[in-house]
Amino acid sequence: MQLQAPKGTRDILPSQTQTWQWVESVARSVFSTYGYQEIRTPIFENTDLFVRGVGDTTDIVEKEMYTFNDKANRSVTLRPEGTAPVVRAVIQNRLLEGASVLKLYYNGRMYRYERPQAGRYREHWQVGVEVFGAAEAAVDAEVIALAHKFYSRLGFKDLTLHLNTIGDRACRPKFVSDLKAFTKARLNQFCQECQGRYERNPLRLFDCKIGCREILSEGPKLLEYLCDSCREHFDAVKRYLKLLGIEFTENPNLVRGMDYYSRTTFEFTAGGLGAQDAIGGGGRYDYLVEELGNKPTPGIGFGLGVDRIILALEAQKFEISPQPPIDVYIAVLGDEAMPIAFQLAEKFRDSQIRTDLEYNGRSLKAQMKTAHKFGVKYVVIIGEDEIKNGAATVRDMESGNQRAVEFDGLGKALKISSQ
Repeated sequence: MQLQAPKGTRDILPSQTQTWQWVESVARSVFSTYGYQEIRTPIFENTDLFVRGVGDTTDIVEKEMYTFNDKANRSVTLRPEGTAPVVRAVIQNRLLEGASVLKLYYNGRMYRYERPQAGRYREHWQVGVEVFGAAEAAVDAEVIALAHKFYSRLGFKDLTLHLNTIGDRACRPKFVSDLKAFTKARLNQFCQECQGRYERNPLRLFDCKIGCREILSEGPKLLEYLCDSCREHFDAVKRYLKLLGIEFTENPNLVRGMDYYSRTTFEFTAGGLGAQDAIGGGGRYDYLVEELGNKPTPGIGFGLGVDRIILALEAQKFEISPQPPIDVYIAVLGDEAMPIAFQLAEKFRDSQIRTDLEYNGRSLKAQMKTAHKFGVKYVVIIGEDEIKNGAATVRDMESGNQRAVEFDGLGKALKISSQ
C-alpha cells in the first residue's frame, strides 16, 4: 500500500509555496504598519484552555478537536484556533503589565476534525491579530480595516464585509431566553443537531448550515435587545468604517462559532467560492482574558484562513509571477572542472546570488535543459577550455549571448547583472 498524507491534510509543493510565501509576506507587511508584533504559540495546549476559552458547547470543542493524553496521562489538544493560545501566552508571560494597548499577530497551523472540502482541511493555516486593552469602537473599526486592507493588497475582487453585534452580559441573556422560548415552540422543525444546540446553547442555532436559519428569521432579533451601551458602540463602529470608506452589510445572523465573542462580530466573504464563501472573520471578546484567569481586559481580533484565501484568489483567476528558484546555474564539464565550480558556487552564494551546479556529470545539452527548466538568468560553463583560459563562459539565457569572464571577476559581474 502506498503511503499517503492523512485525510484532510496535503503537501504544499515547491510550485505552490511561492504563493503561500507571498500571502504571508503581505500579511506581515500590513500588520506591521499598524503596529502589530508577531507572537508564536505551541501547536498543542492543555485541553482545558479550549474548553474554558472556546466554550464546551461549541462544535469545535464537542466534535472537532484533536485531543489525546500524553505519556503522563495529561489531556492535550492540537490548537483548533489561535485566539485562546495567544491569550494564554499573554497572561502567562505578563505581557499586559505596563502596556496600555497590546497588539499581536500570528501565523500558524490549526487543526479541526471536520469533513474536508474545497479550501477546508483538518490541518489548515491561519493568519490573525489580537488587540488587548482597548474597548473603544475605533479599535473594532481599525481591526476590521486592517483585515480589509490585507485582502485589498492581495487583489481581491467581490469582497463583502458582514457586520453584527451580539451584545454583552447585560443585554444578551434576555435575547437568549426569548430565543429559547421561540425555538421550543417549533423544536420539531429544527434538525436533530440544532435540537441538541437548543438545550446546550441556543446561540449555536445560528451555526446551522442546512436551513434552520430560515426558521430563526421569524424569531426575535438580537438588535432589538441591545442595551444603550452596546447600541452606541455598534453605531460608532459603523461610523468609523464609513469614515474609512469601507462598505459593509449588516447580518443579524452572524454570531461566529466561539463562545468568547461579545459585541462586534464580523466576517469577510469572497466571490467565486460558491455557498461556502467565508474567508475569515473575528470579533470582540471582552470577557475571555478574565475567563482564563487574569483581570478583566477587553480584546478583539480575527483569524483569516490562508487555505481559503488562496482558493479564493485562484477562483478569481489571480496569479503571481513565479520567481525562479535560482539565478545562476554552473554547468560542469569534466572532473577537473568540479572543484573550481564547487568553490565558485559558494562565492556566488556569499554574494547573495542564488546558485546551483551540476553534480552528475551529464552532457552540456542535458545541463542546459535543466537550466532552462529552472528559468535561470545565467549559465556559467566551466570545461577544459575555460580552465585553460582562466575564464568561464557566461550565457545570458534570455538573449542567448555568450561572453568570457575571468574566474576572479565572475562574482562581481553576476552580482551586478542579477540586481
